[in-house]
Amino acid sequence: MTLTEINIYPIKSTRRIALDAAEVLARGLRWDRYWMLVDGAGEFITARTHPTLACIDTALGSDSLRISVNSGAAVELPLHTDTPDTLSVRVWRDRCEASPAGHEADAWFSDYLGIDCRLVRMRDDLRRDVDPAYGRPGDEVSFADGFPLLVIGAASLRDLNRRLVAPVPMTRFRPNLVVDGAEPYAEDNWRRFRIGAVEFEGVKHCGRCVFTTVDPATGIRDPQQEPLRTLAGYRKTPNGRVLFGQNLIPRKPGVIRIGDRVEILELA
Repeated sequence: MTLTEINIYPIKSTRRIALDAAEVLARGLRWDRYWMLVDGAGEFITARTHPTLACIDTALGSDSLRISVNSGAAVELPLHTDTPDTLSVRVWRDRCEASPAGHEADAWFSDYLGIDCRLVRMRDDLRRDVDPAYGRPGDEVSFADGFPLLVIGAASLRDLNRRLVAPVPMTRFRPNLVVDGAEPYAEDNWRRFRIGAVEFEGVKHCGRCVFTTVDPATGIRDPQQEPLRTLAGYRKTPNGRVLFGQNLIPRKPGVIRIGDRVEILELA
């Protein structure tokens, strides 16, 4: 088995940046979900309710993050900040501290979405804990939904696409890591595995939502609710969750690269 994709999403709900190599830290891949939009109460905003967020491009420079849509007017943010200011924000049930990204970014996103909103960032010295029901003391996560990383097997998508009238790309599911060479849904049972020299623990199957129905090329939801509808036909649990992919916590940091060997250390 080999690693075939590495993806980060610097701003939660925006388009991916595909990488050839990435640094794996305790909270996930460097720069993955380090920024997030919030409303006036600090509640997180995603493409679940504002699907055109999925059309926003980001690009990493040597010391800045560039944000644009369809090559239009862009805004740039520094990758590093020394502002001491923080505000309380919420991601699902979690409350944590975040730094304001600045008025220019706030105005850009407010104009684009047509709502009042703010862009916030996760500084290196700020932390958000992983749900203790799944992680160990000290496990942390950025602004991702709940866990540092998500892995999906390429064979799992191929199996799904054989069931769909119109196949969908892997970008619908927003994985950090894609592995090829395994059976469909084999990743469900990866308790511990290694990519190159970096070790990961599979801690929770990923429950999918309406975001998978948003086309990242257009920001439009599929009127037939695909591929979620088809997935629900054979990947739905008794409690109503539709599963696709495995959430991960890094257990040994380091650098991963496209083409790295994937070695299973323990199965569930």
